[in-house]
Amino acid sequence: MTHYGYARVSTTDQDLSLQEAALRSAGCQVIRAEKRAGTSRDGRTELDILLQFLRSGDTLVITRIDRLARSLKDLQDIVHELKAKGVTLKATEQPVDTSTAAGKAFFDMLGVFAEFETNLRRERQMEGIAAAKVRGVYKGRKPQINPDEVRRLQEEEKLSPTAIARRLGIARSSVYRFLTSAKQTDG
Repeated sequence: MTHYGYARVSTTDQDLSLQEAALRSAGCQVIRAEKRAGTSRDGRTELDILLQFLRSGDTLVITRIDRLARSLKDLQDIVHELKAKGVTLKATEQPVDTSTAAGKAFFDMLGVFAEFETNLRRERQMEGIAAAKVRGVYKGRKPQINPDEVRRLQEEEKLSPTAIARRLGIARSSVYRFLTSAKQTDG
């Protein structure tokens, strides 16, 4: 029975060292860590690697439930995967141990509260943005697409949308969206 640790922070300027130390103290031989938002499993490669690697009898250790998932659905999906593999989940800072009935019940309640907290934060953020827009303070994110450069690459260099996207380091769908809106405006 091996203990594997998973640590996560949301932004690159946050520090993983406290979580990693807690996981080492909990007996984790291997710790996977990443700096990614927890609202979705998309792009969380360290978690994916860990979930593929875990075997029956292993224990996944985290410091808190919100380090693993921020939505109840993701949390339930992960727990379902772990259970199907015969892997238990423990948290160092919360009384979570999915090998016991009480630990599983507490775990489920924490998941509900983690999702609630995420939704409240999103609502507050949207309210703040709306208020800032009214005051004229919030302008939104600066556009990443230079329209003149997209036009030049298509017309002068005869590049395809895929080649334009590669050259500018943007998504191909963004190039298509821009070219479609440019045609509608011009035509």
